[in-house]
Amino acid sequence: MSQNPAPDDAAIRRAGLINGLGAYLLWGVMPLVFAAAAPTGALELVSHRVIWSLVFCAGLLAFTGGFVRTWQIMRSPRTFGLLVLASVLIAINWTTFIYGVETNQLVEISLGYYLNPLISIGLGVIFLGEKLRPLQWTAVGFGLLAVIIVGIGLGRMPYLSFIVALSFGLYGLVKNKVGGRVGALEGMTVESLVLTVPSAIYLLFIASQGLQTFSGFGGWHVAVIIITGPATAIPLILFSAAARRIPLSWVGMLQYITPTIQFILGITVLGEAMSTPRWIGFFIIWIAVILLCTDLVRASRRRF
Repeated sequence: MSQNPAPDDAAIRRAGLINGLGAYLLWGVMPLVFAAAAPTGALELVSHRVIWSLVFCAGLLAFTGGFVRTWQIMRSPRTFGLLVLASVLIAINWTTFIYGVETNQLVEISLGYYLNPLISIGLGVIFLGEKLRPLQWTAVGFGLLAVIIVGIGLGRMPYLSFIVALSFGLYGLVKNKVGGRVGALEGMTVESLVLTVPSAIYLLFIASQGLQTFSGFGGWHVAVIIITGPATAIPLILFSAAARRIPLSWVGMLQYITPTIQFILGITVLGEAMSTPRWIGFFIIWIAVILLCTDLVRASRRRF
């Protein structure tokens, strides 16, 4: 009996793969948007990103008739509380990410996103009682070794990598607790809404101090900042569409597209230096990636 998917299934998976590639490619080139927003600082840019994301999501909700679903989510204390926690975690992740771009530390940020699956595995063991397979244990060990070697090269612990990986890993854990009851668009709308009040307060404060950079640098600068809204929402919506159509093992392997693009941008476009310990550390983390992908493929074949 043929193991090939039926034509309809093949079309669904092909669409899912295209959506997934689109999401991770957009996430990969996101640093170019943030670099183009200079001299706007990390906190100011995150605040604008939140507000313009909310505007974009509200427009999509109006088009899809999703306001009722969003209101129902907000009326559930448990779900709303989890999304509040998720919004705090993603704000930390965004701020750290943008700070890394602004300070020419994108390579260290990319290391964090390579580490993120390993952090997620560890969180699954601690909080969800998951068991690790031998290749997963080996990959975690290689990941820890890579961090140590990169840290030696930097002369300090790569804290930006840890903040990015841990905040996004915890964000994923919280979203796992929310489950499939909340769609990507509705969830992002609620998270953006939660962050809008502190974001607006911060923007009003820096404006009162004459420190805002939204205006005064031309129409292109204003456009770039506004673009951060849809640039935040669109990849998430594409990812959600992909996750429903392709196997988890495919998603697991696609996620490495983003840090790879960021790594390449860091050493080419942004001109970051790569010392020998850094190269060794990344070589080891790439071994960990190969081990994880191999494990995902094996696990997928056993299930199917």
